[in-house]
Amino acid sequence: MKTLSRIAVATTLLGTSLFANPDTMQQETYDSIVKTGNDVTTTLIQTLGKNLKQHLKSDGPLGAAKFCSTQAFPLTDTVSAQYGKAIHVKRISLKERNPANAAEGSEKTVLEALQTLQNNGVVLPKYLVARVDANTAKYYKPLRINKKVCLKCHGAVSKNAKLATFIKSRYPNDKAIGYTMGDLRGAIVVTIKQ
Repeated sequence: MKTLSRIAVATTLLGTSLFANPDTMQQETYDSIVKTGNDVTTTLIQTLGKNLKQHLKSDGPLGAAKFCSTQAFPLTDTVSAQYGKAIHVKRISLKERNPANAAEGSEKTVLEALQTLQNNGVVLPKYLVARVDANTAKYYKPLRINKKVCLKCHGAVSKNAKLATFIKSRYPNDKAIGYTMGDLRGAIVVTIKQ
């Protein structure tokens, strides 16, 4: 009974007027938000992914972790800047490695609702659009662990002693381990001012 209640709450949350859809927002505005959100998240995923792949290939998981610890935020900021002052992109998680990626406020509520749905076998949407105010929207792209290579740094990290030591020293309060394939890792959030 508790599980059904959680699913109902998550479904209700995701179906409220907080979340925009073409029926509650002008179609043109909604389509523009979705296009921008898709473009920005694709650019960020490709930018981070290309660099991670490069560092994994040349320096292994430890090199990739070192790259992430110093370059993920600057690269994310570069992607934001590429799209202008009206766009801001970031990554959030309920189990963050870097405290700066911790989901808070309404973003945390959204991730908790998505996590509840995921835990109960509901297929997650490819994206969500939330109205913040009359001039601002947020586009959420759920991120799942969908490649085995992700598990090198986010799975059973203790299998690699050097990597585990680096992560523990760099992020003493790390929560971003223990994932398995298909788990919800977090989301990319694109804030769009219109």
